[in-house]
Amino acid sequence: MGACKRASVQAWRRLRSSAHLRIYAFTLLLLLGGCGIGSERKTPAQMEVERLQQEKAGLTGEIQQFQAEIEQLRTQVRSLSALPKDGSNNPYELTAVRVAKISNFFDKDNDGKQEKLVVYVQPIDAEGDIVKAAGTVAVQLWNLDNPNGEALLGQWQVEPAELRKLWFDAFTTGYRLTFDRPEGLEVLSVPLTVKVTFTDYLTGETFRVQQVIKPKLD
Repeated sequence: MGACKRASVQAWRRLRSSAHLRIYAFTLLLLLGGCGIGSERKTPAQMEVERLQQEKAGLTGEIQQFQAEIEQLRTQVRSLSALPKDGSNNPYELTAVRVAKISNFFDKDNDGKQEKLVVYVQPIDAEGDIVKAAGTVAVQLWNLDNPNGEALLGQWQVEPAELRKLWFDAFTTGYRLTFDRPEGLEVLSVPLTVKVTFTDYLTGETFRVQQVIKPKLD
């Protein structure tokens, strides 16, 4: 009986110890899960915090961009404010705009077709010199002798930001503007008229000029 009793007590102790181990392991897993260790799950509060942090970073980037744009505008205003208010003291005073006689249709890819209209625009200052004046250029192509009455063949406009990239002085100093040949105009068989309107960026003054382009002789 004594031996049986001792065996029963030992078995009970083992059983109780095993149960304690299971409870301890289960509790440890709960604690680890709550701390985020061993699991990639995030609580709703954590996800909301991350979302707000991302929004904050995005807003910070936009604010920095706006600040840079504002500073750029301030710099432009300071530059314009420094210009003489008296027109007679303007660093350059435009008096006219010319269209160079070399303006015409050209074959740019050597396929035998004159597919590009090239117009050379020359701003002229008070001394008669060609200057790289900033401005907007509007170009129109007319057939003033069209018997059908549809005289305007095409029109284009070049803004100041693009115009400043088109300065050209290889053959003739000035802006070289290149446009696609208008649809329906197969070949230049009759004289056409190019009309140019140049609006000075600084003063807002407008200059108009026109030039006749003629078919090229073979």
